Amino acid sequence: MQPAAQPPPESAAPAFRALFASRIVVLDGAMGSMIQTFKLGEADFRGARFKAHPHDLQGNNDLLSLTRPDVIEKTHADYFAAGADIVETNTFSSTSIAQADYHLQSIVTDLNLAAVACARRAALATEAATPGRRCFVAGAIGPLNRTLSMSPDVNRPDYRAVTWDQVVAAYTEQIRALLDGGVDALLVETIFDTLNAKAALFAIESIFDERVEAARVPVMISVTITDASGRTLSGQTIGAFYNSVAHANPFSVGINCALGGRAMRPYVEELARIAGCYVTCYPNAGLPNAFGGYDETPDEMAAVLGEFAANGWLNLVGGCCGSTPAHIGAIARTVRGLAPRKVPVAAPAMRLSGLEALAVA
Repeated sequence: MQPAAQPPPESAAPAFRALFASRIVVLDGAMGSMIQTFKLGEADFRGARFKAHPHDLQGNNDLLSLTRPDVIEKTHADYFAAGADIVETNTFSSTSIAQADYHLQSIVTDLNLAAVACARRAALATEAATPGRRCFVAGAIGPLNRTLSMSPDVNRPDYRAVTWDQVVAAYTEQIRALLDGGVDALLVETIFDTLNAKAALFAIESIFDERVEAARVPVMISVTITDASGRTLSGQTIGAFYNSVAHANPFSVGINCALGGRAMRPYVEELARIAGCYVTCYPNAGLPNAFGGYDETPDEMAAVLGEFAANGWLNLVGGCCGSTPAHIGAIARTVRGLAPRKVPVAAPAMRLSGLEALAVA
């Protein structure tokens, strides 16, 4: 049985846009590292519904929206309590392509509906406890574990593990469920392959075209710069990436994951200069240590993002891997009262992209 859809309040879209126009917005932090604090075992991931499933399920964090919704809802509630304005649904891997690793392609719609319901319950409870506050839910759309731009076989550079049509179909199924569940925005995030992201954006626009105008929600995009080269895994600079997705008229474009805030500095600055939309940044809590953990403290992370905000580069801040409600609380306190970035008006030009950007005035 699918969880019931829980549509957001009627005025969610205008209120969401008004929030960004008024101040720097705060996003939540990591989901995975918070789930680890619950010390869950295989039985938690299986629940009653998947008790006899023939494949191991531990580690499939998205499944917990169905089997341990209390864990997911509490995590969202903790982020709202810390000062987040927006939480992301627990749907980073809720596509048929990603769920195939667990032989759970058939439950994608259930996963997404359940995840939205967990986030919405936390949002409504927080609003009820703090009259006048608005809490929003963004549908998280992850990058997939297959890439359209690169071959997984070094001996066959022409080979692709997935096709464009398969990626579009997988994203379409997920996005339909997120919208049916009642998200306030869609967040295409942790993008390492621009072609995968373009497939997600194509799916989003196709669904919007099918539905009434009121069904449109803000579309947010966030890319991952993988190392000090300043490029995505598929080779693009931040300027080239922006040119590649600007045609979608995104509500926001930003950077998340892979690097800590300090290493993101030049790329956030460049994006703030060129983007004709809101700019977002939610880095990891530093780089992972030898044990896979993250050592950057809440105050250290807040200081970096506070500098970005004070420089006028940001419209939204938050955290990615290793961040906790304590990190989000420190970030929220640091940016409170700082003015949001003003969206610049770019001079007319033809802007192209390959691995690098080209502007022809």
